Amino acid sequence: MRPLLLVLLALLLLAPLFLPPFYITLLNFVAFGSLVALGLYLLTGMAGMTSFGQAAFMGLAAYATALLTTKMGLSPWLTLPIGLLFAGVGALVLGGLTVRLKGHYLPLSTIAWQMALFIVLGSWTALTGGHTGLPDLPAVSIMGFSFRTEDSFYYLSWAFALLAAWGAANLTGSRVGRALRALRGDAVAAASFGVHPPSLKLQVFLLAALLAGLAGWLYAHFLRFVNPSPFGLEASIKYLIMAVVGGIGSIPGVFLGASLITGLEEWLKDILPKVFGRTGNYEVIAYGLVLVVILILAPRGLWPFLERYLPHPTPRRPQGMGLPARQVQGLEVPKGEVILEVERLSKAFGGLLAVCDLSFQLRRGEVLGLIGPNGAGKSTCFNLITGVHAPTKGQVRFKGQAISGLAPFTVHEKGIGRTFQHPHLFPEMTVLENAALGTYARTRAGMLSCLLGTNRREEAAALSEAYRALERVGLAELAHHKAGGLALGQQRLLEIARALASSPEVLLLDEPAAGLRAAEKLELARLIRRLAAEGITVLLVDHDMDLVMGLVDRVVVMHYGEKLAEGTPREVQKNPKVIEAYLGQEVA
Repeated sequence: MRPLLLVLLALLLLAPLFLPPFYITLLNFVAFGSLVALGLYLLTGMAGMTSFGQAAFMGLAAYATALLTTKMGLSPWLTLPIGLLFAGVGALVLGGLTVRLKGHYLPLSTIAWQMALFIVLGSWTALTGGHTGLPDLPAVSIMGFSFRTEDSFYYLSWAFALLAAWGAANLTGSRVGRALRALRGDAVAAASFGVHPPSLKLQVFLLAALLAGLAGWLYAHFLRFVNPSPFGLEASIKYLIMAVVGGIGSIPGVFLGASLITGLEEWLKDILPKVFGRTGNYEVIAYGLVLVVILILAPRGLWPFLERYLPHPTPRRPQGMGLPARQVQGLEVPKGEVILEVERLSKAFGGLLAVCDLSFQLRRGEVLGLIGPNGAGKSTCFNLITGVHAPTKGQVRFKGQAISGLAPFTVHEKGIGRTFQHPHLFPEMTVLENAALGTYARTRAGMLSCLLGTNRREEAAALSEAYRALERVGLAELAHHKAGGLALGQQRLLEIARALASSPEVLLLDEPAAGLRAAEKLELARLIRRLAAEGITVLLVDHDMDLVMGLVDRVVVMHYGEKLAEGTPREVQKNPKVIEAYLGQEVA
């Protein structure tokens, strides 16, 4: 893979020496398109948010530099941060209003503001020149050298494009990159390990807009002329098609798609008028046909299809010292004292009362079983404790502080980890990356640090910590396999490893033995006993009564959302109400 990358870089560097000016101009447009598509890789490919409005941010920066250089005489380099500021402010305002939208509402809203900006740029003749545009932008220059020709500008545009790709690659392999991919797959699971979905979505929305703004600044000073046409809805659709055709989930795919669509666009402008006998914007139709064909033959885009035939580096064990112990929030609770208290907790979903007036206490260092028939409200109780649902009434207290109603990422940061009744994993990520998501709340590198690659030491420590967690559950040999290929029992173990990587004080295990074989259940029981001996408090839900009764210190029995009984395993097994409702009579 690395030799291929070096060859491609060498060809890029030497291209102006053997290609005619027309193709160098096309390569400049490929660089501009790649910058916008890189933003879509981060926004859509990683975070799962679809935008049809990236050309709007490109236009904001382009018009900002055009107005400031032509009407105020500012240097183009001085207008670069100002143009990015315009694009960034637009992203913060629009993103703050729309990134919380789900489903088709987000892309529809991006279409609305894209069209609105296009209308403003075309109508505000006194300022923007209307559809005639603004001509005579000054050329970009450095120390007396002017980037006036397509050959000289080529190196400037590709320097920015490759720098952006390097930053995107750094971000992809970081804690922020894992969190973004987790948001795309399952925002609830991501939030349960410390990820703040609204904040992170807004950050990546801003970053994608800045990349589009940079492309707009380069575009304006390359042509030295701007008008609204390159910043309309059709342009935004073209950039999204670039990313999808090449493979929106990969950085090389972005460049491949930008090259293909840019070249195809020029070719179609010559061919289609001859076919239809007149000029028109027939390219959009052709884009759609090309997209349909590629998605049928290669559903994930061209690059993932080609990547299968390229050599892959041999994965290695992460090298690092691991992360320091989690900083305990709040007061230290001595062993045996109450660490988690559920008091008269209730949750209603419409007319259904899933949990009703439930109370119990969890003491530090113990293993408490929460059992009951299907539909008893056990998983709902877990969701109430971890902040996935807000209670209708009642309270949850952790180390004496009320946590009911707090967001899942806030609850997790206090020291509560969990698994889910049905495994909430991210199949496109490796087993190691899934486990490393558990270290999110224990690491601190922000988006800028991840982009610049200054987080390498912390990242190595996080991956090492995740690998150790995989060793504890027996999955280390599968660390570099995709999580989507795991059997159900292995998925359960991976969820436990992810929770262990977060170094929780209290661990909530929701049916961890489901799908495990008998030998694996014995190993799970030994693991839980070791965790309890290390001081981790465990709240366990499972239907395997042999496992539960042989493992826990106390049992709480739920039935139709209410607490039916509480006591030691021996006491609960002899309770007539429990026998009648759940355990059943032993056959003589």
